[in-house]
Order: sequence, then structure tokens, then C-alpha cells
Amino acid sequence: MNRGFHRAPGGGVSVTLGKPEIELLRNLLDQMLTLYDVRDPRNAGSGEGDLDDLARAAGLSGMGFSATDEPPADPVLARLFPDAYTEDEEAAREFRRYTERDLLEDKRANALTALRTLDRGPGTIHLDEAEAQAWLLALNDVRLALGTRWEIPENHDEVYLRMGPDDPRRPVFSVYGWLSVLQETLVEALW
Repeated sequence: MNRGFHRAPGGGVSVTLGKPEIELLRNLLDQMLTLYDVRDPRNAGSGEGDLDDLARAAGLSGMGFSATDEPPADPVLARLFPDAYTEDEEAAREFRRYTERDLLEDKRANALTALRTLDRGPGTIHLDEAEAQAWLLALNDVRLALGTRWEIPENHDEVYLRMGPDDPRRPVFSVYGWLSVLQETLVEALW
């Protein structure tokens, strides 16, 4: 697999990805978009759309207003959309209500940007600064989702080295490690 991003001559960053790497990233980003759709109350089909209509009528739509102030039940979504105030449940609910929709849209936009730029491959993919920032945030979300779902520890490299060849977690840990390299090299290339 590829070893990561580097600063591109003339500005921006570049990464060289083969078809299998692009397909893997495309699959992971598509899964993230599906996960975001699950969190979006507009897609819930539970009558919460009435609250969205009320928000629009009150002039709150487009201002980050969310029809829900409940923290996500799914551990992955809870990791991606954490409470802002762990000591104050009411403040956390208020913050979530007024900011989560915008956060959700930002996460969706980052994933879509990364997907769109994957169409430039296989081969060397050049990203401008804005696209690179979107990639950085999208990669972080994918890593958080994988890490949470598969309970990948901080010392994942050590755990991976101790895994037997038939361990069913081995492929996921391998992908997680590669995503970590992509993220780290992207950070280094940007700064």
C-alpha cells in the first residue's frame, strides 16, 4: 500500500493511490455518508421532520438547528458527535440542538470532497489546500469510526504485531494503520 502524502511542487499536496486503495477509500467514505444519513433527523422518518418544518418557519434552519438534542445511541455516532459539556446535560442538549446540523453537514461535505477527488486516480492525486483540509477531517472521521466500532486501542501497532494470521481483526487493524499513515503524512505535508 501507498506510504502517504507529500507536499506537491507548485502548492497543495499529492498522494499516489492504486485502484485497490481508491476502492477501499471509496467504500469507507460511502459508509461514513450512510452513517451521517442515519444521524440526520431529516432521514429518520420518525415524525421529526415536523420539528424541521417548525425550525424553518421560525427562521432557525440553516443556522445549525437540529431537530434532536439527544446524544446518539450508536457508539460510533456518539464518538463522531460527542457532548460538548460532559458535566452539564442541559447545556450539552442546547449546544447539540444549535450546532449538530452544521457539524453533520461539514462532515458530509468533507467525505464528498474526498470521494470527488478520488476520481482523479488511480495514480497521483493532487489536492489544493481546501481539499487537503477536507481529506484530513474525513480521514479522521473514518479512523474514529473504525477505532470505535472495532475497539482499536491506542497501541494498535503492538496489538497488530501480536495477532495471529487468522485473527479476524487483522485486516481492520491493517486498514486502520494505513489510514493512520495517510493522516499523519497529510498533516506533515500541510505543515
